[in-house]
Amino acid sequence: MCFHNSMSAKTIKVAARYGRQSDIVEIYQSILDEQYHVNAFTFPRYPIITSSDEVQVFNWGLIPFWVRSEEDATEIRKMTLNARADTIFEKPSFREPIMKKRCIVPSTGYFEWRHEGANKIPYYIYVKDEPIFSMAGIYDRWLDKDTGEEHETFSIITTDTNSLTDYIDNTKHRMPAILTREEEEKWLNPSLSKAEIASLLKPFDTEKMDAYVIRNDFLKKSPNDPTIVQRT
Repeated sequence: MCFHNSMSAKTIKVAARYGRQSDIVEIYQSILDEQYHVNAFTFPRYPIITSSDEVQVFNWGLIPFWVRSEEDATEIRKMTLNARADTIFEKPSFREPIMKKRCIVPSTGYFEWRHEGANKIPYYIYVKDEPIFSMAGIYDRWLDKDTGEEHETFSIITTDTNSLTDYIDNTKHRMPAILTREEEEKWLNPSLSKAEIASLLKPFDTEKMDAYVIRNDFLKKSPNDPTIVQRT
């Protein structure tokens, strides 16, 4: 699965990479800048790309528009950090967003563990020659009727592993759905059919990816510590 991401590029570079404006991002600059480790279980704010000409800043952990209460929202977002490509068109939380509210989740790399007996070996995984690459995502907006506050949230879509990521994630056998540059704007096209959407949710080319082992204590470090992604 993909619960530990990395966004070590300055957010202004994210805007430039996708040809978007950065006014909204600059408001959150202090909490978005150079996050070498982003933990999904903290439901963090994170820059995403939609069809808007502005980079958006949403919280990780999708809250469907139909949720009735804050209590329900708190519970459901724990289960919507990722969305499986093979069930995304059927799941109540995802079936509308996948058709109408697709986004790109920029990344500089992500983290996964290989299990060898009782040992867990952490890896940093990335796309070669792409300082910022694109994970396929979906988003939604939920209005808390008790407070009047609108919550904007997203989920990262996962697919089957390729040979590299299958070796690393040798228990769940999942990886984020990664888009090529040619697929990015197509993914955001609101007129895509179900078949066209599904065709983009596939394991990424192994030859275009790489990975290496990192220190076991990376979870204990400050998110903006560059040593998080150092090789062992």
